[in-house]
Amino acid sequence: MAQVEATTERIIGADAETVFDALADYTGTRGKLLPEHFSEYEVREGGDGEGTLVHWKLQATSKRVRDCLLEVTEPTDGQLVEKDRNSSMVTTWTVTPAGEGKSKAVVTTVWNGAGGIGGFFERTFAPKGLGRIYDAVLANLATEVEG
Repeated sequence: MAQVEATTERIIGADAETVFDALADYTGTRGKLLPEHFSEYEVREGGDGEGTLVHWKLQATSKRVRDCLLEVTEPTDGQLVEKDRNSSMVTTWTVTPAGEGKSKAVVTTVWNGAGGIGGFFERTFAPKGLGRIYDAVLANLATEVEG
């Protein structure tokens, strides 16, 4: 099994603290940022960053739906890590200052891919598909906090 990785980033016209707080707000803002690929969104514990347990279904393709139960940690300032209890998937959100009144948000998801020909297609296509999904989340985040 090879590790599969998808990364996307965006410069957002708001300071890093504002952007991070919006991402860490699982009970309020986060649910509003999710595109149609996400369903059954539910905060089960906590709701603000570290200690949050959140559930959603992620439909990456017409046939592939992941049932995700994510534990949220904040290992360093400006970083949220979501570890899926149901798979090897780990998503890391990193927000850093990027000049006056701007920040850079980077989201990276890694997981252990399948082997064989299925794994080849997963490593080839899944990062692009997941990148598009997270591009939409970051665009929604920018709309939410800029302004």
